[in-house]
Amino acid sequence: MRRLNKKKALNFVKELDAFPKVPESYVETTASGGTVSVLAFTAMALLAFFEFFVYRDTWMKYEYEVDKDFTSKLRINIDITVAMRCQFVGADVLDLAETMVASDGLLYEPVVFDLSPQQRIWHRTLLLIQNRLREEHSLQDVLFKNVMKGAPTALPPREDDPTQPLNSCRIHGHLYVNKVAGNFHITVGKAIPHPRGHAHLAALVSHETYNFSHRIDHLSFGEEIPGILNPLDGTEKVSADHNQMFQYFITIVPTKLQTYKLSADTHQYSVTERERVINHAAGSHGVSGIFMKYDISSLMVKVTEQHMPLWQFLVRLCGIVGGIFSTTGMLHGLVGSCVDVVCCRFKLGVYKPKTMSGFDGHMNSLTPLLSENTEH
Repeated sequence: MRRLNKKKALNFVKELDAFPKVPESYVETTASGGTVSVLAFTAMALLAFFEFFVYRDTWMKYEYEVDKDFTSKLRINIDITVAMRCQFVGADVLDLAETMVASDGLLYEPVVFDLSPQQRIWHRTLLLIQNRLREEHSLQDVLFKNVMKGAPTALPPREDDPTQPLNSCRIHGHLYVNKVAGNFHITVGKAIPHPRGHAHLAALVSHETYNFSHRIDHLSFGEEIPGILNPLDGTEKVSADHNQMFQYFITIVPTKLQTYKLSADTHQYSVTERERVINHAAGSHGVSGIFMKYDISSLMVKVTEQHMPLWQFLVRLCGIVGGIFSTTGMLHGLVGSCVDVVCCRFKLGVYKPKTMSGFDGHMNSLTPLLSENTEH
């Protein structure tokens, strides 16, 4: 009884077979079918090969949310060279709450403003990359995916000993400020504490020595990540007048970067520039110097590197194989049907008129099966 039930179940399963087997004696192979099969297998192999590279590739996903961190400090990374002696300039930060941040983390190094030949090549290359980044915004994703293994973005050291006097000052280091809007500035004289505000001791510096030509080798906010370029990196300005003001209006966007290589809390920023000559007689008031006014966005960007899951890769492979197999089969059948119709209509190839033999005594006569010209 169990055997009968098992046999019935097996027969029922066989009836559900959606892939019936055709005996080999009923299968006819043709040269055209073999050619189509070779082309189909070649296309499958090529598409599967390219699909593997798509599977290996990653992309960056951008998400936005409100930044809820207001208690932590903001780090400012600075590397700026000013064409004035170090004893004549001072740099500090004054935030929106009129709190002056001590510049103890900044170093003043006497240098030559002009770059060496190798440094000039590096600087030109950096400017070319910056121009490409402004034109092709998608290149930023490439930088995010290749952090920590890209070339260093800091200015390389000089390869020669300068013969010119050290009449410029390189201000570099980092500061920690409150996460509120502020103003980082470099102007004449050292900053001095004042109970009613903010002041620089500039009375002893002659106006003829004012020269705020500068080069921004690096300016970033948050954790410093090698391989990431910032909008102001490589900026170089030459002052046309002694009393000139350079202003940079910066909007900082907190950014959480999550890739397969690292996880970091950093900041991106956008900037607009303005420069003008200070002339009180003409109504252009202000103080000569370099002013970077920054504001922090309330939105935070989460940049996450994502990868195609394995199951999706397998589904796409199945779609490639099945799609090419079905499409080539239909095209082969359609082309074969069209060839059959054309050949039958114009009596070509295997459809040419054939002859049949007739038996008349001991003589065999060949009589055409079809005749177009009948003799009367």
